[in-house]
Amino acid sequence: MTTTGAPLSPVRAVGTGHVRVEGRDKVTGAARYAGEVPFPELAHGWLVLSTVARGRILDVETDAVLAMPGVLAVLDHRNAPPLKTDYIGLLGTVPDPTCALFQSDQVPHRGWPVALVVAETSEQAREAAESLVVRYEQVPHDIGFTEDHADAHPSDGHMPAVTDKGDLEAELAASAVRVDAVYTTPEEHHHPMEPHAATARWEDGRLEVVDSNQGATWVVGELANLFALDPASVRVRSEHVGGGFGSKGVRAHQVAAVMASRTVGRPVRVVLTRRQMFTLAGHRSPTVQRVRLGADPDGRLRALDHRSLSRTSTVYEFVEPSAGVARVMYDADAHHTENRVVPLDVPSPTWMRAPGEAPGSFALEAALDELAHACGVDPIELRLRNEPDRGPVSGLPFAGRNLRACFAEGARRFGWDRRDPRPGLRREGRWLIGTGTAAASFGAGAAPSTAAITAEADGRFTVRIAAADIGTGARTALTLVAADALDVPPERVRVRLGDSAFGFAMIAGGSMGTRSWSWAVMAAAAELRERLVPGAALPPEGVTVRSDTTAAVSALAQKERHSYGAQFAEVAVDPATGEVRVRRMLGVFAAGRIVNPLTARGQFTGGMIWGISMALHEEAARDTASGGPVGADLAGYHVATHADIPRVEAHWVEDDDPDDPVGIKGIGEIGIVGAAAAVANAVWHATGVRHRGLPIRPDRVLAGGPDA
Repeated sequence: MTTTGAPLSPVRAVGTGHVRVEGRDKVTGAARYAGEVPFPELAHGWLVLSTVARGRILDVETDAVLAMPGVLAVLDHRNAPPLKTDYIGLLGTVPDPTCALFQSDQVPHRGWPVALVVAETSEQAREAAESLVVRYEQVPHDIGFTEDHADAHPSDGHMPAVTDKGDLEAELAASAVRVDAVYTTPEEHHHPMEPHAATARWEDGRLEVVDSNQGATWVVGELANLFALDPASVRVRSEHVGGGFGSKGVRAHQVAAVMASRTVGRPVRVVLTRRQMFTLAGHRSPTVQRVRLGADPDGRLRALDHRSLSRTSTVYEFVEPSAGVARVMYDADAHHTENRVVPLDVPSPTWMRAPGEAPGSFALEAALDELAHACGVDPIELRLRNEPDRGPVSGLPFAGRNLRACFAEGARRFGWDRRDPRPGLRREGRWLIGTGTAAASFGAGAAPSTAAITAEADGRFTVRIAAADIGTGARTALTLVAADALDVPPERVRVRLGDSAFGFAMIAGGSMGTRSWSWAVMAAAAELRERLVPGAALPPEGVTVRSDTTAAVSALAQKERHSYGAQFAEVAVDPATGEVRVRRMLGVFAAGRIVNPLTARGQFTGGMIWGISMALHEEAARDTASGGPVGADLAGYHVATHADIPRVEAHWVEDDDPDDPVGIKGIGEIGIVGAAAAVANAVWHATGVRHRGLPIRPDRVLAGGPDA
């Protein structure tokens, strides 16, 4: 036995740049993702998806398929085990019926799972699945997303559908300057680099799932509920995840793998193809947003009205709460926001990076830009004149609101003072040049989590937490947080995560992961340090303590807690071809204590790049005849590539909350908020034409007009 050793003090890991602790494993291939973990006697499942957009299944002709080489089973609504769906999950919602696999003969949208073929190899499963004949009774479908759809209605989602104060129409009528415009965003898809994959194995009544997800204990809870299992009998592991962005919760492929493994008595792996992900992994709904602003001549708001319509499926109501961003950003004497949905015969939308804030900030920040021009006020100055003292809707005090500092630093770095506010004047050869800006905010929440730290006999410390590193560098960040909390170098800390056996932990979502997990790690480290006696020998098994932050999180004072940012973009527009090029982009953020500047900058710029892609490229289309996606691959669904991305810079300002024991805020989503608006505002400045619909394609630039 050895002693814990003397700490090297002072140790300052947080705030200094560190390469990813698992980086070498990833670049050498030693890190295994969910679809690569070996299992003995592994079988493979392949989902069969409906080819009609609405109707019911008349027959599944399985005999010929079951006779094909290697085929072990075919599951469909006639032989699948019953699932429990009358429960409320971790996120406070009922499960999407897409996860309640094969429970009826009804088909609510094209791409609905209708069968699963299980075979010895993936190739055999795919060939058999493509040979399976499914006969349908088809009925007319409706995918028409329009603002005046008869079935549109207000819906709460994860926030109240409507907020209202003051006399909106009276304040609008009394306003010297008014903006009334409709902004649209299209259907968008996540598509992380690593496809969705899950392997299930039953052994002695216990279920083990190796999965790619954003929260192992989240998946345990959903699977235990669906299959009526004791959660203690379910273990989910997800050590390495190649991106998630909100899509990697509980999906049909995990349920299919669990069903199939129980049926064939062997481990079964189900991996979604890129094309299947367009219907089974969720998406961001299109939006139609009307923003009405009324202001005094100096730009101070008297009325703010932000109403958003999004689309959901007929089987599960998910709201893209785009109007929610106005509830935090700006106040007015009369303030109204409203989120509505319309159910259509399409797959269920889901959480997607900055849900609500990404499309909502485009509409709101473009409208603020229109108001600034109408008032003859600088766009930054107009935003600062409308800085609220308290939450515009909640009335709660802000736990720090450093948006002003973000704009000051961003304007200095970007050279905003050299900007001529008049549009369409600056030209370089064939290019029209313009600059634009937008504000950003995203909530800084925290959720209860548990963590365990063991002081090992060899002088090292092992942290165990069911966190999910979905590519954000969470494993490295937690290593640095633990090192500082234990007052030891990072080299003496190893972090194990992605395993539900480690106890409950917050999911990697809502930009709450690192904040929530760090709180639990810091609490465990504090208790462990109290228990350790300097110089005393440790037992061979070490000394372990476990924390639970439930009480501490609940005791945190109720305030408006957010990250903030100021986005700046410079674009070049070719009026002859309609081509738009972003030449440079800058974001300055107030996002609490930055744990690892190296990976943090990657998170910020990654979000900004997504915002560029949102502004200029991304747009999923649906065929009205079939109800299915058009070009369901990464050739047909355009995203920004390396050639599309200019110099992107991210910086941050000091952002302290003295009442917050952690001081860390989320940074995974703030980078995309406001980014598309900054680009769109820059296109207006370059051309004098306002584009209120995304993406700003070359044909739309050529078409011109105020509503291009």
